Parts: sequence; structure tokens; C-alpha cells
Amino acid sequence: MAEKFATISFLSDYGTRDEFVGVVKSVIYDIAPHVRIVDLTHEIEPFDIRGGSLSLARCVSYVGGGIVLAVVDPGVGSSRRAVAIEVAGGKGIFVGPDNGLLAMAIALAGGAERAVCLTNTDYHLASPGETFAGRDIFAPVAAHLCNGVDLSQLGEQIDPALLLPGVVPLSREENGALHGEITWVDRFGNCQLNIGPDEVTVMGEVLRVEIGSAANLSKPGHERVVRSLKIFRSYDAIGSGLGLVIDSYGMLSICVARGSAAAELSVGSGDLVVLSRIEPDGGVQPVTTSVRIARSG
Repeated sequence: MAEKFATISFLSDYGTRDEFVGVVKSVIYDIAPHVRIVDLTHEIEPFDIRGGSLSLARCVSYVGGGIVLAVVDPGVGSSRRAVAIEVAGGKGIFVGPDNGLLAMAIALAGGAERAVCLTNTDYHLASPGETFAGRDIFAPVAAHLCNGVDLSQLGEQIDPALLLPGVVPLSREENGALHGEITWVDRFGNCQLNIGPDEVTVMGEVLRVEIGSAANLSKPGHERVVRSLKIFRSYDAIGSGLGLVIDSYGMLSICVARGSAAAELSVGSGDLVVLSRIEPDGGVQPVTTSVRIARSG
């Protein structure tokens, strides 16, 4: 059988402390020794399907043809489906759980064309238990696809329209203010928003930014944080203090030059952010949602 794919791009919440990533790679190399594996990340927070989905969506435009193996799978061993989904006229195939993890990236890759449920155990490993699908199902399936096995041989075909959709965090406009959230805090503490610069052009270069969490609004001692932040093109241009930077993905991020905005503000992924225009008289647009800092955990 002719080799079909030479690259597997691998994302998971396995981390690197345990042997999980190494075992998955070993299974792949044993079946398809010609394959190159690209580690996108293995540091997705455990069980964080949405975080994994957003990370995969950020990556997908830069991932070449081949297999995308993504495993953030808190429902492993349950009735959730294991799937393989073809995109881009067969130039790429996503392999992973049908739990919303793959949905946004597949949409950005042009949409699902063929999809199968991975029910053919001929292409699985014999399993001593049902809690490591990355090793026993997803890794061997990805490797066999690289060896030229057709998608149709891996299991029953399913309607791509019935795949579980992802949860896309969308901003919303309310009373002249734009309500969004922090969708990602990177290693440097930059806080990416689900708001692009084009959405705030009418507000000017300096914005009123209200930051906090909706988790514990009733708790005393968690006053809201309100700052006036300017939009910059680079981190160093901020100088001292906080600023809004148009990041490498074209989104607005709350940043500190050579420091952590997340640490300075005690905020993280999921926290609410409200952007509004600073009025010429020094006032601000009305904001109906009161936001207080309240990090859980």
C-alpha cells in the first residue's frame, strides 16, 4: 500500500510529565515509520475542550497537509464517538474525539467533506482498558491513514453535519460597549481577546477597558478594574503599564511590555472584558454589566 501522508500534527492535554505523548508517538512510528510528527502543543489544560479547540483553530492555517491528531478527551471510554474527518479534497484528515474539539479548525480548513466513526477494530490496538483512546484508537488510525488506508475502511460513514459543533466565544455590542472575554493567556501572560481591531475602530485609539470575572460577582472585596488603554502594534511600544496590542493572530490582547498582564490584573481565560469609547468630556459610554475580579481556583 502506497504511503499517503508524511506528517501528523499532534495536539493534546497530556502534558509531558507522564509517558502519554511518548507512547502515542511510539505507536505511530511502529506502524508508519516514515511519518514526521509535529507537536503543536501538549499543554492544553486538562479536560479543557474549548481551550484545545481554540488552540487548534489558531494553528490550523499554518498546518500543512496531512493528519491532524487532536486529543482532549474527558469523555474517553464513554458513548462519545471517535471520528476521522476529511477536509480540503483529501489533503488533510482530522482524527480525534467528536466532542467539539475539532469543529472550529475543520470549519477554518474549509469544512468537513467525509467523516467516519472509528468502529473498525482491525485498525486499533488491543486494549487492556478503555481510558487511553489516544494510544489504542487515534494513534494507530492516524498511522494507518499515513500508510494509505482509505477513510472508508476505518468505520461507518457518518453525516458531517451531525458532528458535535464547537463553542465559539463571540463578542456582543450593548449600549455602545463591546462585551468580550479573554480566550487565551499565553506563556508570557498576554491576554488575547475574542475582539479584533476592526470591531473597535469607531472607539478611537484609546479605549475604556473594564476587566474582571462573572464567577463571583456577589463576593465582597473584588472591585472592578477599569483602565484607559491605547492600541499598539508591538509590546515595546507600550512602554510602562498596560496596553492593547494587535497580536500575531490579528486579535486584540491586553499586554504588558516584558511582563505578564494576567499576573498584574489577576485575570485569566474566560474573564469578561468590556471595551467602550472614552467620551471627549472625560466620561465613558454606559456599561450595563458590572464586572468584578474574582479568580477561581
